[in-house]
Amino acid sequence: MTDTKPAGAISDESIAELARVQEQIAKWDPRARAEAMKHLAAMDEVTIQAWYCDRGRSCDGNPHDGYFWQHARGDQWPPVGQDWFVWACLAGRGWGKTRTGAEYTRKMSEKVGRMALIAPTAQDARDTMIEGESGLVAVCERAGMKILYEPAKKRVTFPSGSRATLFSGEEPNRLRGPQHGYAWLDEPAHMPLIDEVWSNLLFGLRLPPRPHILVTTTPTPRKWIRELIAEPDTVPVRGRTHDNLVNLAENYRKIIQGYEGTRLGRQELYGEILEDVVGALWNASMLVYSDLPLEDMNRIVVAIDPAGTANRRSDETGIVTAGLVKSPNGDTAHILRDSSGQMSPRDWAQRAIKDYEQLGADAIVVETNFGADMVRENLRHNGFDGRIIESRATRGKQVRAEPVAALYEQHRVYHREGILEKLEEEMLTWVPGEGASPNRIDAMVWAVTELLKPGGEYAIASPRRISGGLARPVTPNPNPIYNRARPW
Repeated sequence: MTDTKPAGAISDESIAELARVQEQIAKWDPRARAEAMKHLAAMDEVTIQAWYCDRGRSCDGNPHDGYFWQHARGDQWPPVGQDWFVWACLAGRGWGKTRTGAEYTRKMSEKVGRMALIAPTAQDARDTMIEGESGLVAVCERAGMKILYEPAKKRVTFPSGSRATLFSGEEPNRLRGPQHGYAWLDEPAHMPLIDEVWSNLLFGLRLPPRPHILVTTTPTPRKWIRELIAEPDTVPVRGRTHDNLVNLAENYRKIIQGYEGTRLGRQELYGEILEDVVGALWNASMLVYSDLPLEDMNRIVVAIDPAGTANRRSDETGIVTAGLVKSPNGDTAHILRDSSGQMSPRDWAQRAIKDYEQLGADAIVVETNFGADMVRENLRHNGFDGRIIESRATRGKQVRAEPVAALYEQHRVYHREGILEKLEEEMLTWVPGEGASPNRIDAMVWAVTELLKPGGEYAIASPRRISGGLARPVTPNPNPIYNRARPW
């Protein structure tokens, strides 16, 4: 690794000197100051915007003498000293996690020869960590640092000769061979294979002078996150969306108002690691994720739990789509989509039909306690001519849900990552006998019950009645994935 900077690159010392010049100009008379600032603005202004100011960790990040732009707040500075291994920024959305990671990675390129940048997917690594508004390309331009970004090679080369390689959390084995001296993990709390990613990363994190890791994520109550922050050499930093509102759109405060005081808001806006709710049938450790493609599903059904009325005070109509994967090691269900919401009978019928068609379902499962004829005829009236499976509840919601909760505990039900937040919020907070009716849960329970038949058919009053249409035959999937043992 060499310390030589290319022509045109501006050092941090030069940036600081320019800041001092601006501070002096600020003392001039208004006309002279305006003329001087006009000339400074004509320069490539992005090259003079230092991230770390001379006030250090006491700064609030707002413009001040010498630094007339938004820059690092004290909580966006790295931890003091070198006796830490992981700097974990656990914060709400919009806190500035990506900017913090990109700026620190830029600084580390002056000290470390090989770096790893890891995101949940390859697209996330490119679109957020590199090309995003707060990604490496943007922060290096602001610092006057000329980098070489090679998307095809998934590599960024810095003026010092340091290289950063992009990795996807979907492919943890790619981390087996390379060795690194620093790593930045973005959103690891949302990587289904984080345990494999982490172990492979650690084995290769062995280059001098001081291997260490920066983690930037909105936390979830996963075991991996809890274990990480419990390590004595991890320095956790907590942050809220509200800490960075000055850098966000003016109306964003209004956008997020509806999530204030909710469990989802506490996680996504305040960066809290939520504890399990006493009495709830589900807890966070029961939620596991998979992105198995639709073509690997043996069956797919859309389940509807219709609201009893259709007005502004109505319950939500639950609409959940799930797929079945048959395996010699035990069949599994995969929750693919949650389209629940407050809607009229016409709207919920059309939304369910849309999910049926888009996801290639073979049946719609309907809960008929509010009128079997109404539900069936509503679907037919809106143009559905496929298979309808009618299920009638004879026992309470808790009794119906308990066998499905047991399947979750056995990790036989998988979720799509990042698109089922409202369903998961309802699952983790619903205590039987308390609060509003859990319509999303009800629809999910009907779907999983139809696919996996937990505890037999005791929750249904009579044999299923199948009306109209021809069922897609359930045949063994030719994909070779079914001919080998699954890791789950």
